[in-house]
Amino acid sequence: MEIISQFLREQRRYSKNELASLFFLDETSVEKFIKALKAYNVLKTVRNNPEQKEMSDLSEADVEVADETADNDTYLYVFTFVGVLVFGNRILKIYPKYLLRTTDIIPAMRQVLKVLEKYNNSTEQIVSLFNGEGDNRSFNLLSVILFLFHDYYEYGLYTNSEMVLEINGEGDIQWQKTIDETFPIISGNRPFYTKIYTRKVTYDDDDFFRRLHRVILTECSSRLSKAQLIDLFELDPLILSEDTIDDLGDREFILHRISQELDVQFNTRKQTLLKTMYAFISESQKIEDAGMGVSIFGTTAFNMVWEKMCGQVFNNQLQSQLETIPLPQPLDQFRYKPNKKLIDVIEKPVWVAKDNEYVKNAKDTLVPDLITFIHNDNETMMIILDAKYYNLQMEKEKSLRGQPGIESITKQYLYQLAYQDFADRHGITGIRNCFILPTEEDEIINKGHVELKMLKDLHLEDIQVRQVPAAKVYSNYLANRQMDIESLELR
Repeated sequence: MEIISQFLREQRRYSKNELASLFFLDETSVEKFIKALKAYNVLKTVRNNPEQKEMSDLSEADVEVADETADNDTYLYVFTFVGVLVFGNRILKIYPKYLLRTTDIIPAMRQVLKVLEKYNNSTEQIVSLFNGEGDNRSFNLLSVILFLFHDYYEYGLYTNSEMVLEINGEGDIQWQKTIDETFPIISGNRPFYTKIYTRKVTYDDDDFFRRLHRVILTECSSRLSKAQLIDLFELDPLILSEDTIDDLGDREFILHRISQELDVQFNTRKQTLLKTMYAFISESQKIEDAGMGVSIFGTTAFNMVWEKMCGQVFNNQLQSQLETIPLPQPLDQFRYKPNKKLIDVIEKPVWVAKDNEYVKNAKDTLVPDLITFIHNDNETMMIILDAKYYNLQMEKEKSLRGQPGIESITKQYLYQLAYQDFADRHGITGIRNCFILPTEEDEIINKGHVELKMLKDLHLEDIQVRQVPAAKVYSNYLANRQMDIESLELR
């Protein structure tokens, strides 16, 4: 079966005819294709009109519940996903929406996949074996294959070891057994042992599960290569066995052996690996028999990934305890407890019933994306950043598009208002507000600012707007480095 692999851009508007042409689908197949992708919440439908064709972002108001059998010209289809989708023999490689002019997508996509992998590992500690629910529940073969690759890179092949005692061997000396069971020669009041017990660890290279692990890894490597994904994920091909799974026995026999091994293994890594191999053996055959399956590696919320990355690389201190933050003046401990966090400075709404019979604090309040500080000479500046995943068009003789909404603007002003008293009490010389958006360019772009007069009149700072090179943010995030906040030039 021929593999059909295509790059697509997140939130670009595609027609039904375009999707059919890209993936060589007839009318019936393209409708099934669209319906399946919508079921996994990675594809949305919008009206086909000139305004939508110009859009590079998607709001909930744009989305329509559409009939997949509608005429080709009625709707446009929008991918709300970044990552890789495997749909039968169709491979969809969906890159972030801000990559508008980049012609060499492969290096950019490799970096995005590394970011997604790190982000997923920081939020999930288990292998995601399935995606979807109910009738749309599908074995996530791609996720399982990637887990098996990275597990092998870190730990190597499955091993069952055996401790072997030897006499005068090269392993660790077993002094207690040597003293208890042998006779020394005494010379100069010192004992010398001519026979010493040693212990070494041996591994059975023909162990059934070691062989099975080799076969599965080789099969996984072959599948990724055929899907043209091994280079995209920057993995080394693994050719570890000439056997096939069938050479080790029928699948029911193999699954039974794995179940038996699980009963006697208490090592967490081995248990996870055995369960993953079990899932691979039992589910991958079903996909082959059905000729269809959806595997997903990525996210429908890349805005959350962007927010997390910006928080890390710009040294977010929102969750830092107040006593750990270097302030120009000592912490006012009468008003602020040292063990409280910076986020706790923002007051919560108080609900008061008539006649004050009921007074309760709400649990939720304003929550900024990230706050950090700049310390220069005798000045300390509080920086309030909001990581926005938008394609902003803010250029002369072009309409304004892709900008944060009014709720984002008002909240950003309120963040400054919420921290103004704290700043005044501790000698912080100023507060700066800024939206930070991704760009495919190599340098930070100063896009200007946004202002709201009624809040500006309260002596609150305008919200500055900066586009930050996404590739640099990714690079620093992957390397656990921080970027210089002063490079934003927030004046």
